[in-house]
Amino acid sequence: MDNRRLYIDLHILQTVPPSCVNRDDTGSPKTAIYGGTTRARVSSQAWKRAVRMMFRDGLLGREQLGERTKKIVAMVAEEVTALAPDADAPKLAKKALESAGLKKVTEEKGTDALFFMSRAQARALAQLAVNGCGEAKEYKSAIKSAPSVDMVLFGRMVASDPSLNYDAAAQVAHSISTHAVQNEYDYFTAMDDLAPEDNAGAGHLGTVEYNSATLYRYATVNALELEKHLGRAAVPDVVRAFAEAMIRSMPTGKQNTFANRTLPDAVYVALRDDQPVNLCGAFEKAVPPSEEGFVAPSCRRLVQYAQQVYQCYADAPKRAFTVGMGLETLADAQPLGQMLDALRGAVATCLDGNGVA
Repeated sequence: MDNRRLYIDLHILQTVPPSCVNRDDTGSPKTAIYGGTTRARVSSQAWKRAVRMMFRDGLLGREQLGERTKKIVAMVAEEVTALAPDADAPKLAKKALESAGLKKVTEEKGTDALFFMSRAQARALAQLAVNGCGEAKEYKSAIKSAPSVDMVLFGRMVASDPSLNYDAAAQVAHSISTHAVQNEYDYFTAMDDLAPEDNAGAGHLGTVEYNSATLYRYATVNALELEKHLGRAAVPDVVRAFAEAMIRSMPTGKQNTFANRTLPDAVYVALRDDQPVNLCGAFEKAVPPSEEGFVAPSCRRLVQYAQQVYQCYADAPKRAFTVGMGLETLADAQPLGQMLDALRGAVATCLDGNGVA
């Protein structure tokens, strides 16, 4: 039995200016009650989407990425056409997906729910369909094998057929502010460029709700789960790409209105061989306002809480890295690129048996 463990924890402190990064159903910035006070919140779904979009910007290759879409018939049909240009691609694609066990598939709309599929899976289904395969188990095997990197990281859930599920190797917490917040309103007007000169009224009136916050962001990756599906050789590069995307990405809510794209103030990355450890307890008591702002005291809180946890409950991480200022007590600070390369090397070393329990 393989009882090795290797988790990569990412702890990020990041300040965003007035913004509405992630809205609820009423258009208000999302919030949460934590430690008895209202905190700014950015959902895990919003940041995972931002990470996936950054993957597409060059961190990972096209073949390493899947598509989460209802239009999987078109996706498989594209591969059918590449193999057999004269074939009735939509018809063959629909039949292949139905043979794989998916229900309610139509040529026009695809599936009735979003489905995560890798390009390798679409290609394998197309190959079987073009070859005239009649074995349902072959189609089922094709749609279960060769997952994409983002599918392994974030998982796949198929309610109609749980055998197609993938457990996510990465977990991403909802980001919360280290301090209490109170949402504010921006009242704005828009002028009609072609209105007559004697018209002093606005062409449009509106309000936008916003807040500003120093966020504590946390995510963890199970390197052994990545290894299980992607192979050991791929894991260090995938961890590096995930870490870079988590650190540099930003959800795009109201981005044109607020231009709120920032980079983290401080990053702490820990390699653990026991269990993931979320350090949000450092901010259960909200950081109070002061002339220092919130970043410096938040860094001190994070350092103190991490040391307390390591002393009382868990061993210190096997390897640790920091970026930015304020967390050097936990590990030496490095520039981002240098840290990411060091992280990749440490993961490779651990997977080779020199550091994994």
